[in-house]
Amino acid sequence: MKPTGSCLHIILFLVILSFSTRNLFSQQENLDVLNRWIEWSDGGNMLIRHLNRQAFAHLDARDTEVARLTTRADWQRRQQHVRNTLMDIAGPFPAKTPLNSRVTGTVMKEGYRIEKVIFESIPGFPVTGCLYIPDGGRGRRPAILYLSGHYQNSFRSEPYQVMILNLVKKGFIVFAIDPVSQGERIQIFNPETEESFIGPTTREHSYLGHQCFITGSSLAKYFIWDGIRAIDYMLTRREVDPARLGITGHSGGGTQTSYIFAFDDRIKAAASVNYITGFRRLLESIGPQDAEQNFYRGIISGITHADLLAVRAPAPSLIAAGTYDFFSIQGARETYDEVKRTYAAYGKEGNLALVEDDWGHGYTRKLRESVYAFFQENLNMPGDPSDLEVTISRQEELKITPTGHVASSLENAETVFSLNREKSGELIKKINISRANQEQHFSKILSEARDLSGYITPISNTRPVFRGRYQRDGYAVEMYALQGEGEYVVPLLVFVPHEINNAPAVIYLHPEGKTADAARGGKIEQLVKEGYIVAAPDVIGTGEVYCNGVDRNNFLAIMIGRSVTGIQAGDVGRVINFLRGRPDVDPGRIGAVAFNQMGPVLLHAAAFNNSISSVTLAGSLVSYQGIANNKFYDSGFMNYYVAGALTLYDLPDLIGLIAPRKVALVGLNDHMNQPLSSERLNAELAFPRSVYAGKNVPENIVISDNPDNLASIISWSLIMK
Repeated sequence: MKPTGSCLHIILFLVILSFSTRNLFSQQENLDVLNRWIEWSDGGNMLIRHLNRQAFAHLDARDTEVARLTTRADWQRRQQHVRNTLMDIAGPFPAKTPLNSRVTGTVMKEGYRIEKVIFESIPGFPVTGCLYIPDGGRGRRPAILYLSGHYQNSFRSEPYQVMILNLVKKGFIVFAIDPVSQGERIQIFNPETEESFIGPTTREHSYLGHQCFITGSSLAKYFIWDGIRAIDYMLTRREVDPARLGITGHSGGGTQTSYIFAFDDRIKAAASVNYITGFRRLLESIGPQDAEQNFYRGIISGITHADLLAVRAPAPSLIAAGTYDFFSIQGARETYDEVKRTYAAYGKEGNLALVEDDWGHGYTRKLRESVYAFFQENLNMPGDPSDLEVTISRQEELKITPTGHVASSLENAETVFSLNREKSGELIKKINISRANQEQHFSKILSEARDLSGYITPISNTRPVFRGRYQRDGYAVEMYALQGEGEYVVPLLVFVPHEINNAPAVIYLHPEGKTADAARGGKIEQLVKEGYIVAAPDVIGTGEVYCNGVDRNNFLAIMIGRSVTGIQAGDVGRVINFLRGRPDVDPGRIGAVAFNQMGPVLLHAAAFNNSISSVTLAGSLVSYQGIANNKFYDSGFMNYYVAGALTLYDLPDLIGLIAPRKVALVGLNDHMNQPLSSERLNAELAFPRSVYAGKNVPENIVISDNPDNLASIISWSLIMK
């Protein structure tokens, strides 16, 4: 029998209802907490904005202080304060030792000669350079130290040779040196390619810079000291007039110019090209640059670009800038206006100049001629400042070492890495001595590591924003936004088993964020099926609030006396406060597991917060000293260290500090993010093991190389003794 029309309508309705119902209950999950929320739509910039706000607060305080200065005596006190501060954040410098300088060759040119020079700024640490000496004339001449920007071939690049040779033709002696990682001074040298294993110039700078920061040092220190010792070498030359020394450079060379001028009173005049702006405008625009352009705790110490010039007032200084350079011209103008007040207090306003050209990041004829004229006037070498046609030397002519590379020409030459490794070794010895008195050692860490890491105890009374819930088989996935340390939020997923009360909870930290293991059938679900409430956050800098530019974030955090790790550890504390406020969570059984690079974050959080009842690390870095002591390391760790940590503690010390709480260490990794050998593992963990043994709970520290039994390890860790 055929269905009637009314029956067809009923059948069609039931089919539509079936599809609609199926669609309703199989709605596809969207675990993005920030989705469709205008105030949180800029998750990728939350971290950098948070760091910027703190930097601006420090700069505001500095600017308020500077605004009160009126008299010469006021500025002189400020200058002395800046000198002391610069020494604190960039020094201490090594003792001056024999330069062991030598000339490796001479190139005769029409009107001048080039002497190829090597000297040692630190014993065994060679600096290569070319000394350009004009022909004719008797007596001593003014001399200029030339610092190169980030061209890989350093001063051999055409734009820099044009500047150098014009100065030489105008009668100046010029000493051009290779900065670290440039020219013939590649630090991590690949003999097969004759290039850096890491990458050109700024990449190697930052790679080395991270290692330096871990030891409480900085790459800037090496750049400054090379420049100071280059001046020492220039003063050994009978051709050089010690009363007429200048310094100049472009871009990264402008950075070095400003630094060395600030530190060395023997320099009478300085011209910085395409660098000077101001940290406020720099942070508002392109952000921090590579490692040597960032002083350790510089901004929190009240230092900005203006201080590098004002500290030398009334010595002549020139700022040369392009109006649409990526270094903000507005910042250059503001810096000039401030520094001019210092010079005015000395009655020497004419000793400070700002020259602009409508150009980007590079020399223009106008900028070059402004530099020539500046030195002609202030180093008493009158003449025509016009830009002249010059003949550029071939690269081969300017080769200083036999192979064109220190690394393949000079045996056993020191590098930034080897010198910093030596410093690291000294610091580790001090840590080992301190460990002998555990009570005093841990007390010092607790009192000082918070400040060193920039950890701030989280406020417990902030209210979360509930964003919705998805139902799964046997449990629910709840979505929240927790208030972060400042104006950012911490996206959070909470996986809650059905019909559960007073349950143990696990904080689940993954470098890829909260959704890394959140899928059905994933690792988080396995824990939920065991009866745990699992809280998976995107701590700032991960997941939905991931911020591009790891180096930029780290360097800014370092300049304001913070660390991304310390801020993230505070976020872990916010998750703890949230869980402790839930009626379905047992507040005495809140454990945490951290994967891979998140291990140091959890260790800092647990060291500073006793509410974390147990810690499980899976694939974590075992120690910071491994990064400092090895030429190569996995750069993925670079968002997860604390600058200066090795001046006080290492990660095994934090493990010991957690005792007697339970700690499970699963598949720990070395500096290359590779599994540790048993020998190395035993050596690295000897101290925390001794701490647990001393507290009569050796069973509370468990070491495993089997990540597959993670669920059972977490279960063990949350069983109260």
